[in-house]
Amino acid sequence: MGIVRQEAEVEEFRRMLSCAAVSRRKAGDGYDGATVTSFPGDAMDRMVCVTSGVSYLGIAIVNRLLLNGYSVRIIVDNEEDVEKLREMETSGEMRLNNSVVEVVMARLSEVESLTEAFDGCRGVFHTAAFVDPAGLSGYSKAMAEIEVNMSKNVVRACGLSPSVRHCVLTSSLVACIWRDSSAPRVIDHKCWSDEAICVNKKLWYALGKLRAEKAAWEIAKAKASGVKLATICPGLITGLDFYRRNPTPTVAYLKGVEEMYAHGLLATVSIDTLAKAHVRVFEEMTKEASGSRYICFDNVMERGDEVERLAAQTGLSVASLTGGASSSSRPRYELSNAKLSRLMLRPCRCEIGL
Repeated sequence: MGIVRQEAEVEEFRRMLSCAAVSRRKAGDGYDGATVTSFPGDAMDRMVCVTSGVSYLGIAIVNRLLLNGYSVRIIVDNEEDVEKLREMETSGEMRLNNSVVEVVMARLSEVESLTEAFDGCRGVFHTAAFVDPAGLSGYSKAMAEIEVNMSKNVVRACGLSPSVRHCVLTSSLVACIWRDSSAPRVIDHKCWSDEAICVNKKLWYALGKLRAEKAAWEIAKAKASGVKLATICPGLITGLDFYRRNPTPTVAYLKGVEEMYAHGLLATVSIDTLAKAHVRVFEEMTKEASGSRYICFDNVMERGDEVERLAAQTGLSVASLTGGASSSSRPRYELSNAKLSRLMLRPCRCEIGL
């Protein structure tokens, strides 16, 4: 299984790495054996790992971690990406800074490979990013099953790693909102979508996120797991050129968009807000006795101009987004991100040793 890199993502990655030291770490078959750059200060004590680290969300999380003083190990899954990074290092584009970026090749389909890749990291960010290799068929039922298996492998590998203590998994708001009409009108971090509804409506992205998150929680809550889990359920991820740079998840998220809009559930979150939330949740985990679940969004679409803007950004028609629903005809639900909002407003007292 491969994850396709968009050219824009590679360029963004190139810019991001221009101010960080990059090393490649040999840890068994499939790893590059290049010399490792020496690490400044306590860089290794601040080492965390990001899976799918060159995806749209992955890049944003890596950037935010570096700004917050973390060192980051990025998981890649093909030699081509490693070679691109080697060329950047050779050309002098990357300069030693107070943070370190490591690039490690590992297979998300293999627990042993991930366990080796996580060695030495204090925490793991699993973005669960998955891109259709063909770029045509969209997010399918088969892809949902792959996503579930990848999430299981990541959490299991975290538990097997002697160094990893915390894991932050990116789920989705669609893992919370697809419920029976008799369910309570307030939808918050305690709500889960109904699997039967997802299957009946062929909402494969929602099903994949739902099952992947539930499977991750099941593993993490086992007494022998040894890992603390937090999950974040974001709305539709937006930002500069988001549709071109993150097409498959965007289209997949918008399956059933007419119904979401009709019930006041079409929520979005900027990529920067979401990246900040990931890092803040991770830092909060050091003080919690158990893991937590959060809903993350910064806007619920209600106005016509907002829908028109989304239509222009995605190339979809306004009619296909709204289904003809108007603000006056919508039975309202209420989305609540109060739990995350309270966390983001609290002063952060980060623990260097994690």
